[in-house]
Amino acid sequence: MIQNFDYHTPTRVIFGKGVVDQLPTVLRPLGKRVLLTYGGGSIKRTGLYQKVIELTKEFEIVELSGIEPNPKYNPSVLDGVKLCKEHNIDMILSVGGGSVLDCSKAIAAGAKYDGDPWDLIIYKVKTNDALPIVDIMTLAATGSEYDAGGVISRTETNDKVAYIDPHLYPVCSFLDPTYTFTVNAKHTAAGVADAFNHVLEQYFCAHHNMVADGFCETLLRTLIHYAPTAIAHPDDYQARAEIMYTCMYGCNGILELGNSPSGWPMHSIEHALSAYYDITHGEGLAIITPRWMRHILSDRTLERFVSLGTNLYGIDRNLPPMEIAEQTIERTYKFFESIGLPMHLRQVGIDESRINEMAHHIAAEGLDNPDNRYVALSEAEIAQILTNSL
Repeated sequence: MIQNFDYHTPTRVIFGKGVVDQLPTVLRPLGKRVLLTYGGGSIKRTGLYQKVIELTKEFEIVELSGIEPNPKYNPSVLDGVKLCKEHNIDMILSVGGGSVLDCSKAIAAGAKYDGDPWDLIIYKVKTNDALPIVDIMTLAATGSEYDAGGVISRTETNDKVAYIDPHLYPVCSFLDPTYTFTVNAKHTAAGVADAFNHVLEQYFCAHHNMVADGFCETLLRTLIHYAPTAIAHPDDYQARAEIMYTCMYGCNGILELGNSPSGWPMHSIEHALSAYYDITHGEGLAIITPRWMRHILSDRTLERFVSLGTNLYGIDRNLPPMEIAEQTIERTYKFFESIGLPMHLRQVGIDESRINEMAHHIAAEGLDNPDNRYVALSEAEIAQILTNSL
């Protein structure tokens, strides 16, 4: 049965070649003082930075650069909040990938709060307002351009927290696939794995419907089809555009309309990996995903595996259901492996020394709660999944 839902997405998406030329028109109603946020300088090497500066010459620009993958609360969020308050910033313009935008969302809320912004991120205090955000995406992965959340890391406590609030939707997102042409094979593959997992997490739910299933299966099929082309031919517009379009839908709620909610167990597990070891998020997900799938496979979950295997991978429906499920897991593993992703934790510098510590940290996320998890996971089971991923 389709579950009740209430859905609203306020973000305007402008997609295609050359759409960034519309930037001044989008920014003007929002004010004059702009905090420009970006990462490690790739936008300068590609010429995008200079283009943005030219397009915003009528605005007052304050810059915050150096935002890292797995964006850090300290210094990036705190520095951004300080700049916003010192310069009375009207809006934030995020130029880069999902990490830059996630960080910008936390800054946007923190700029409107008088206390410690971490209070907002961990929901100790309710978010009541945020600066408007406009973004120009240069990486297809997180879907942050079309959702109300971001993930922030606090290094000193090994926390990586998903901060979600309706005030964090971007006002407008510019998606020009040509800005992803320079993304290297490693990060293209990692972005695909992130998007693949976003969809998969929402596919594995207790109550589902045909519309949502079909949407999810189409997005996964698109990623499988176009990822090899984008990696082999980085400037293939069709491949880059299809992937960017697919990634956009990852976390904005469309994929779970009418379904019971996802518990996001694989993200909860991976967030600890990248909080403790600062690994690439998509690589961690690729490693964890097939091990989680194998761990939860049972008579109760078998239907989801059979549906995924037959509809996505074209596995023969006449085979025994458990064989279909095993092939589905293997095909998922092989897809990640085929696009060059590491498939063992040791390959990304993680050994067994902190598995129990991480499992304890992950268990605090509530993965053992059967009321909001597709399959509840105990601390010992989480540790086993991590061990199986070594």
